[in-house]
Amino acid sequence: MSDMFDTSQIELELDAGNLYTESSYTDLKAGAIRKLTPVTIDGGDDPSRTAIFIGTTQLMTPEGPLPIQARLPGNNFKEALESYPEAMRMAMDQTFSELKKMAEQSKDKDDSRIIVPGR
Repeated sequence: MSDMFDTSQIELELDAGNLYTESSYTDLKAGAIRKLTPVTIDGGDDPSRTAIFIGTTQLMTPEGPLPIQARLPGNNFKEALESYPEAMRMAMDQTFSELKKMAEQSKDKDDSRIIVPGR
């Protein structure tokens, strides 16, 4: 078998001190909020750590759906829900900026090619 498929170097052990359980909330339109609640190694809630909220949405492109996600500031679900619109706008702006930069780099690379007749 080829070394390309050698999985012996891949880290597969979970960090027992950094475990979360996940809940998902959606309006079935704009997107979703994932709540990651910290848990102890026995699966019980870990009150020494705070929950993490992640906003997700997707944009349809000619190539298919483009997933967008961002960490939502907030100490509770209500605060995360209120911060969703602005956090997602910022994530979309950052994504568009990165896509624009990639397109410019691709164009610069194409523009710098030497064109040889007959090839």
